[in-house]
Amino acid sequence: MLYKSGLFIWILFSCASAFSQDSIGRQITPNTTIPQKDLIDILHSILYKNPPVRADSGYKQTTKLYVSPAPLIEYTVATDFVFGVDAIAAFNTSNSLPTNTSTFLGALKYTTKKQLLFPIQSTIWLPGNTFAIIGDWRYLNFPQDAFGYGTYTKLSDQYTIDYKYLRFYETVLKNIGNNWYAGLGYQLDYHWNISEKGLPVGTVSDYQKYGFANSSTSSGATFTLLYDTRQNPINPVVGNIFASIQLLKDATWLGANSNYSTLTLDLRRYIKMPWHTLLGFWCYGVFTLNGNPPYLDLAGAGLDSYNNTSRGYQQGRFVGKNMLALETEWRFNLSKNGLFGGVIFANTTTLSELASNRFEKLAPAIGAGLRVKFNKFSKTNIAIDYGIGTGGSKGYSGNLGEVF
Repeated sequence: MLYKSGLFIWILFSCASAFSQDSIGRQITPNTTIPQKDLIDILHSILYKNPPVRADSGYKQTTKLYVSPAPLIEYTVATDFVFGVDAIAAFNTSNSLPTNTSTFLGALKYTTKKQLLFPIQSTIWLPGNTFAIIGDWRYLNFPQDAFGYGTYTKLSDQYTIDYKYLRFYETVLKNIGNNWYAGLGYQLDYHWNISEKGLPVGTVSDYQKYGFANSSTSSGATFTLLYDTRQNPINPVVGNIFASIQLLKDATWLGANSNYSTLTLDLRRYIKMPWHTLLGFWCYGVFTLNGNPPYLDLAGAGLDSYNNTSRGYQQGRFVGKNMLALETEWRFNLSKNGLFGGVIFANTTTLSELASNRFEKLAPAIGAGLRVKFNKFSKTNIAIDYGIGTGGSKGYSGNLGEVF
C-alpha cells in the first residue's frame, strides 16, 4: 500500500512501539487454537528477558488508536535506494455499534535520485458505518522514468520527466443499506516545474505529441457508488467483496486546464480454496469518457491510488487514456503460527494507444511473494513480492498490508 514499489528492509527495533496488546475487533482476530505469532512477538523475545504477554481484550471493539511505525530502506528501479518511515494507524469510531476499522496509511521517503515522497491515505468509518470518509493526500518532488504512451513502448525508450506534484482527494460516502454506499467528492491534481530530460536530440516524445505543458491542473467533482463487505481492508478475508464505480468530471470552472470525464472501476473478490488458502481476484479499469486528461494524470501501470496494479512492471511503465488491469493471487500460510505466509500471482494490463485510442496489446506478468505477520491482532502483513513481466521488466514490490 501507499506510494511505493520496493523491497522493505525493516529496522526492527522501532516495532516495539507498534500496536499494543489489545485487538481492534473480533473480525480481525485469528480463529485458531494454535498460538499466533507476529514480528512484534519475535522482537519482544529478543529485547526482553521475560517478554510481556500480548493478548486480545476479549474481542471487544475499542476506539483506542493503534499505530505501527516502521523505518525502512527500499530499492526500486524507479527510485534507487529509498530511506524513510512508513506507518499504519487503525482504530474504531464506536465502542458499541458494529463499525469497520478506520485506517491511516502514511510515509515520508527520500531517494538517492533526489525524490521526495509524502503520501497519506485514510479511510474513516463513522459509528455503525453510517458514513465513510476517504482521503488521498500527496506531495511529491519526483523525477521519474517515462517510456511513452501505450503498451507497445520498450524499456529502451526510457527518459526522465521531472515535476513537483500536489494531490488532494476527499470523498464522503453515505450508507444506503446492506453494505452499499454512495457519495460525492473532490479531486485536485496539480503538477508544476515539469520538464523532460534525457531525450535524444531531435526526438519528439509522446508527451509532446499529446500536448506538453510545464504545469497542469486537474480539478473536478466525483460521484462514487461502493459495495464493500470488508471489515478490515488491511487484510480481507474469504467471502469479502469490494466493488467501486467512480465518475470524475473535471471542469475549467473548478480550475482545471480542460473539461474531461473519466470512469474508474475497481472490483475485488476473495474465495475459499483447499488447505485453508484464499484466492483473490482484482479488476481495475480507468476509461476516459470525453476530453483529454493532462498527460501526467493519465492512467497507468502502478498509478492507482495505492500504486499496486501491474506488479512486475515499473510504476508508469505504460500510460494511456484508458486502462484495464486484471490480477489473481493465491494466498497461503507457510507456518502454522501465522508468522510466515506466501502468495503466487499473475496479472495482465493493457493501455489504449495514442493513434487509435484502442486496446491493442496485453502486458502479462507473474510472480511470487513472502508475507511476514507484522501485527497479529490487526492482521497486518509485511508483503515482499517479485514480479516478472515482458520485454525485460522485472522487480520487487512491497507493502505494509495486502496488495488488494
